[in-house]
Amino acid sequence: MKSNILFLIFCLFLSCNTKTEKTSTTVKKKRPNIIFIISDDHAYQAISAYDDKLIRTPHIDRIAKEGMLFTNACVTNSICAPSRATILTGKHAHIHGKVDNKFPFDTSQVTFPQIMQQNGYRTAMFGKLHFGNNPKGVDDFMILPGQGNYINPKFITKQGDTTITGYVTDIITDLTLNWLDKEKNSEEPFMLMYLHKAPHRPWWPRADKFKEFSKKQFPEPKSLFDDYANRGTAAKTAEMNLLKHMKYGHDSKIRPGTIEAMGGVKPYVEPFIWGGVDGFTRPYNRANTKQKAQYKPTLDSINNWFKTNWLTMNDKEKMKWKYQRYIQDYLACISSVNDNIGRLLNYLDENNLAENTIVIYTSDQGFYLGEHGWFDKRFIYDESFKTPLMVRWPNEIKPGSVENEMVQNLDFAQTILEAAQIEAPKDMQGESLIPLLKSNKDQWTRDAVYYHYYEYPAVHMVKRHYGIVTKAHKLAHFYYDVDEWELYDRLKDPNEMNNVYNDPEYANVVEELTQKLKKLRNTYGDSDVSDQKYIELFEKTTTH
Repeated sequence: MKSNILFLIFCLFLSCNTKTEKTSTTVKKKRPNIIFIISDDHAYQAISAYDDKLIRTPHIDRIAKEGMLFTNACVTNSICAPSRATILTGKHAHIHGKVDNKFPFDTSQVTFPQIMQQNGYRTAMFGKLHFGNNPKGVDDFMILPGQGNYINPKFITKQGDTTITGYVTDIITDLTLNWLDKEKNSEEPFMLMYLHKAPHRPWWPRADKFKEFSKKQFPEPKSLFDDYANRGTAAKTAEMNLLKHMKYGHDSKIRPGTIEAMGGVKPYVEPFIWGGVDGFTRPYNRANTKQKAQYKPTLDSINNWFKTNWLTMNDKEKMKWKYQRYIQDYLACISSVNDNIGRLLNYLDENNLAENTIVIYTSDQGFYLGEHGWFDKRFIYDESFKTPLMVRWPNEIKPGSVENEMVQNLDFAQTILEAAQIEAPKDMQGESLIPLLKSNKDQWTRDAVYYHYYEYPAVHMVKRHYGIVTKAHKLAHFYYDVDEWELYDRLKDPNEMNNVYNDPEYANVVEELTQKLKKLRNTYGDSDVSDQKYIELFEKTTTH
């Protein structure tokens, strides 16, 4: 009798252990795969899920249609490398050290891919990282050195550098799909970072897209000829104007020989020199003979028109032409991104990966598409500050959802970790988006975001500034060689044309946001002392 009882207890013990193992396995299998897509300088205005005036992007839109579209997503510092460092660490730039494109990243910082790798995820990265040559926490990678190139790009790999013939957006997708093909049957979940170079400047579309879009005309933004009245010094002195600062060769694809044959052109714009070579010739000469033959007819057409018409045009006509030339190439680059997102989504469907894969699409920041007469980014103003964001998570996110809460790239690391059932480090500074994604909005706590831009004096000459942004208002302080404040009513003045900081009607708003900004700076560990530290470090590096 005693032996029977002992036998029963032993069987129950085995049963419990077996059940525990099965439960653990079940939880592990339920962890989603994650594909994190980041494009470079992709303006939300150039995604038809937000606005279809400029381009149709059906494949990118599909992520929003089958998931959630964020209308108030933004960044902490609108410039490439700092934004990517914030995405990886979940921390503001003054903490991770990558305050601009030149300052070094603090390599002691822990990134979310490292944490996922340590917790059983297979990790990979293909495309543009922009800093470093050995990304932490990544099992497999092929990344572009620095900005990379559109034509026949070079890649950094664990085995050494390699150059691949073709167009960068297609190649990055090929690498991504090849990796998925090898890993799709693994028992372990994966986290894949699919990182596009496009549509970063200088915009070199694939030859067929170059031809197609060069024949199109696009609507102009209302503020194309902005005179910056009712704005501060920063807007008036920035060097991002299409007419005055966009390069003829580097940007508009005017051959150096064309300008030489014309005896020079006005307004004069300093040519972009890239490693001793002009901004047109260097990227163009990456093309082989066959590729150059494909680009030649479109380049001939652009240059012949320019040579015939430019000298007889007034400044307004020149501004309009430069805008069209810019937006044609920019959107042509995006068209390739959209096509390749379609390839990825179709692959997931065809290989039964869609149901258990979170797909995130975003950009490292926004971009000016002629608004205020500008190109580039950097400012706290919306076209630069806001970024596209959409997330698809089958059976978790209600398809077609739209969310207007103030979310940031600061939040991505914690969101991805929580989705993967991994606890985020306490020193991460964002807020997980999971409550919003799962329609538990009452658990969301943030009503304002913090922004800080550092890279000045430098290219584009956008002054240093920090600020606070809510759904209703935006307060910014420009500093270093000025001491100016700006306030915008985001509801009444969505194009941010009128600084109301000194308007008596907004006195209470100024007081409230000023105090709230001080608290935010304290919460995130930013301060006047930190500002001065980075100014001194910048001045030290530029004087030696």
